[in-house]
Amino acid sequence: MAFFKKFGEKLKSLFTTRKIDESFFEELEDTLIEGDLGARLTEEITEALRKKAKEEKATSEDLQSLMKSLLSPYLKTLDPPVSRSSEDPSVFMMLGVNGVGKTTTIAKLAKMYTKKGNHVLLAAADTFRAAAVDQLEIHASRLNMRIVKQKTGSDPGAVVFDAITSARAQGENLILVDTAGRMHNKENLLKELGKIDKVIKAKGIKEENYYRFLVIDATTGQNGLSQAMLFNQVVPLSGIILTKYDSLAKGGALVQIGKLLDVPIAFVCTGEGYDDIRPFDKEEFLNALVGLN
Repeated sequence: MAFFKKFGEKLKSLFTTRKIDESFFEELEDTLIEGDLGARLTEEITEALRKKAKEEKATSEDLQSLMKSLLSPYLKTLDPPVSRSSEDPSVFMMLGVNGVGKTTTIAKLAKMYTKKGNHVLLAAADTFRAAAVDQLEIHASRLNMRIVKQKTGSDPGAVVFDAITSARAQGENLILVDTAGRMHNKENLLKELGKIDKVIKAKGIKEENYYRFLVIDATTGQNGLSQAMLFNQVVPLSGIILTKYDSLAKGGALVQIGKLLDVPIAFVCTGEGYDDIRPFDKEEFLNALVGLN
């Protein structure tokens, strides 16, 4: 497993070769901050480990396992169930800034859920960029599935409205909605996402069938946390999907997202192919993070 290689090895070396004294905890603290766990969470972890080491004369292996158990509650997973009824279809609204691989991730999800027996419809609600519609259309053609689109500059809410109506008429039970990904701090974009959200609800999509996924480039660290916090203010996030997961070097930001926002991680993408997507494996992640693998 390539990701976390240097970070995990550094923690593993620290836990297995160093004497458990104050300099150990100081170096551990520096390492965790470097790994994007943030100052507050790092302090919580190191203080808990200090206490255990002092009270129970714990070994380094004990502390390593304790660190894993302390981080575990902050990480949740999500395997979204999909409605089998085209009358009550499921809608996945895909969010994220430009360049994170959002449109390709939609194609990967489309293939994955089609293989599971679902009928998938793509909705090109990123109407700000002609290239975004074109890209989604190419994926739809390659995957042999329908796409609902309108001309560049159209109202994204209207595209989603049409997609839900069309899916119900044509028997599709899962709608994957692409959205614009211009700079995530642009207020007008965030208002646009709020409008799409209202359209989906107004069309009678049940809450249990509606998921709002933020796609994050796993290698961006604290930037990913900032994006999650901002998007979550506008459209409450259901889950996170990580691209470039195989290149992830640190990973602490994922723990912070879970701790601060209570948003689960659903899927990870590990390559460019349509099949390079899988559910997030919490145990694998935690073992790599604390150097247990």
